[in-house]
Amino acid sequence: MPEGPSILLMKEDLLPFVGKTVTEAGGNAPFDKEPLIGQTLHEIRTFGKQTYLVFDKLAIRIHLLMFGSYGIDEQTKPDKSLRLSLFFKKGSLYFYTCSVKSVDLEFLHTIDWEADIMSDLWNPQKAETKLKSKPEMMVCDALMNQDIFSGVGNIIKNEVLFRIGVQPESLVGNLPEKKLKELIAESRNYSFDFLEWKREFILKKKWLVHTKTVCPKCGEKLVKKQTGLGKRRSFYCEKDQKLY
Repeated sequence: MPEGPSILLMKEDLLPFVGKTVTEAGGNAPFDKEPLIGQTLHEIRTFGKQTYLVFDKLAIRIHLLMFGSYGIDEQTKPDKSLRLSLFFKKGSLYFYTCSVKSVDLEFLHTIDWEADIMSDLWNPQKAETKLKSKPEMMVCDALMNQDIFSGVGNIIKNEVLFRIGVQPESLVGNLPEKKLKELIAESRNYSFDFLEWKREFILKKKWLVHTKTVCPKCGEKLVKKQTGLGKRRSFYCEKDQKLY
């Protein structure tokens, strides 16, 4: 599943279509595409792993899920995979194997934009308050909670926890105040490192523990385990990461 930094890169690719008017719309997403025709794409907003295409009278929410993708100017996948296609006077957009929904513009006002880990509106104090209200939650679940850290996925989770030396099954309420603040700060720091490395096509080379077998610090074998309520893969070192 693409994480927040990858969604920002998608936004950058789509920005040339802002200000253009839809001439034709298609795809098998379960909503009427006809109202899109004649509407202008005014803005592209991202919230974690979600992208919002904002038009005159509605917005389209796109979530790439596990295997979603997009294309520009050429349909490269079969119709059965095509959830939405948008044609403009010059150029076209295609979204495949993803969740595409039409939402009212008012819906955008209900989103807590301050929870987006990569947004200029990111509010670390609010994240801290939310974390402290869930002391029994494992940190691996907390990082993947999109209401707290919108945009964080499994890669960011594993790498952040290694950076701050915390095992994924530690409880939020057991973290010292300093570690809690490190958790919040490094979630954002690593996300922007992720973005830069993704741009340079070196992201996987920069992974320290995600999908790895040996700890880069001590050389001991890493633990690979499904952790938390979400049962997502965690990679961690029992020696260099402390269980709180």
